[in-house]
Amino acid sequence: MNWHRICDLDLLIPECGLPALVGEHPVALFRTGDGELFAVGNVDPFSGAGVISRGIVGDRAGEPTVASPMLKQVFSLRTGRCLDDPDVRLPTYPVRSRESAVEIGVA
Repeated sequence: MNWHRICDLDLLIPECGLPALVGEHPVALFRTGDGELFAVGNVDPFSGAGVISRGIVGDRAGEPTVASPMLKQVFSLRTGRCLDDPDVRLPTYPVRSRESAVEIGVA
């Protein structure tokens, strides 16, 4: 696994997404209100648009989620699974904070 520095942690605003291109992988990076970090694919599998980073961050029954701004499907930030259509999912990526920087791991 290769780790890629994306940004300083203080630039990642809670409840807002940040798009990044890690190699050939379009990624959406999120920091929840309680400080958890998540990285999922940025391409909406229903529309094909790179918009997941602009989605609405929330939760369903304690599961952190993002709703696509295109067609409003909701995805788990932990697993990438679409909660509205379980056969569809976003890729997920390991993410960590090191020395006040946010890094995403890509194989």
